[in-house]
Amino acid sequence: MISVLIVDDHPVVRDGLRGMFGADPRFEVVGEAGDGTAAIAAGERFRPDVILMDLRMPRTDGVTAIRELAERGVPSRVLVITTYDTDGDVLAAIEAGATGYLLKEATKEEMFRAVEAAARGQAVLSPAVASRLMGQVRRPVSDPLSQRELEVLELIAQGSTNREAAERLFISQATVKTHLLHVYAKLGVNDRAAAVAAAFAKGYLTP
Repeated sequence: MISVLIVDDHPVVRDGLRGMFGADPRFEVVGEAGDGTAAIAAGERFRPDVILMDLRMPRTDGVTAIRELAERGVPSRVLVITTYDTDGDVLAAIEAGATGYLLKEATKEEMFRAVEAAARGQAVLSPAVASRLMGQVRRPVSDPLSQRELEVLELIAQGSTNREAAERLFISQATVKTHLLHVYAKLGVNDRAAAVAAAFAKGYLTP
């Protein structure tokens, strides 16, 4: 069972998400929060597998809450919940430590799959939102990605683990990790989700 913390400043959204996840035996809703400050406290208290995090909230915004949770060592995976028409901080949230993001208008099954993938540590990137990131170049790339690095990154973007990517490309897991480290350095990021988001933004990957 995957434990979930719901963070959104709109009670109707929290009620909807709680009802949806609470009715499925694969998930357990362990708590809720209406702003970033409460989210930090709840994250430290419950340490859920996955936190569903809104971005625009009073007192403390989602990006700040994600960064603070990471700094406090809370191991939860954070999925940003965005409307994408108004939220301009999605990439910043991923850079702060979010595992990925999905749309509030996503279907129930899409939400379930996204939370399950996040709980496994996989990057979750909605193609519809990724298309909005095209052209949002945060950092210049000093060196272009190699063909093999692109192949690894494409598999990671599809949700493959290092082991699965290694099997698909007929290379070792250690080699996959080395390629990913090179990708992180070239894109100026620190983890898989941020690497995939930056690759979409810089045009290396397309939705």
